[in-house]
Amino acid sequence: MIRLVDLLKLQGVTLEDENYKIHLATTEVESSPFDAYLAGTFKEWQEDQTKKNFECKVVLSLIHRGGDRWLFAGVYRVNGVQPGQTTAFKYETQLLPGHEELIGRVVVKYKREYRASYVWGNKYGAELEVAEILDSALSIERFPGYNNIRILHSKLVLLVSKEEPSWRSALSSVGGVYLITDILTGKIYVGSASGEGGLWQRWRAYAETGHGGTAELKDLLERQGEHYRGNFQYSVLEITDPQAQIDLICARENHWKEILMSRIPFGYNAN
Repeated sequence: MIRLVDLLKLQGVTLEDENYKIHLATTEVESSPFDAYLAGTFKEWQEDQTKKNFECKVVLSLIHRGGDRWLFAGVYRVNGVQPGQTTAFKYETQLLPGHEELIGRVVVKYKREYRASYVWGNKYGAELEVAEILDSALSIERFPGYNNIRILHSKLVLLVSKEEPSWRSALSSVGGVYLITDILTGKIYVGSASGEGGLWQRWRAYAETGHGGTAELKDLLERQGEHYRGNFQYSVLEITDPQAQIDLICARENHWKEILMSRIPFGYNAN
């Protein structure tokens, strides 16, 4: 077994004598640490805290990836804390030098048997086992094919903000019928896209607003709050030529509404 602390020591980062905490960053509906990592903003994401969780000299950061697996996200020096603008506290941190090549590549095995997300390294650090070292750092995956699309709103926002080439190329070249699933209630909304920009242009609107101008979803977000869009999952039911006749695409949209019973009160479609 190779311990993470021993691997870091080989890179010149010694933690045994440090007053350090382990940040076990877990996914939230509206704010995902993994999405922040993919966007290159994990440091800033982590610096926003609702409590003084980093009353220590150093933070070792891990991002939960399911089960007992965690992605190593870096070791940061804590330089200070100030009142935050969007959260109660805003920390100032600095990535320690020498171990950058390990960030996003080291997968750690650790079974957390408590709810706390901020724990002392001198108590738990020795239990962090290196499960795998990836050939390259994790990044946004390429377009998986139309039949395999199933993404949450947070990921859609990331793909649009990054203008991820394979996703943009694939989705902008087709129109079709898509499905939005409310993963909290199970209710669904069936919509369609046609014309220039195809599905990409339509989904960009959802990424920007959460409702994409759809009256039913706009009303839902007004009642539940903007954060509720984090519950939306997007997938594709069928694709068409984006220049296909609108009547044809609308007919296919209505077909899926009937099949899936997506109209109110069972779903979110009003007509």
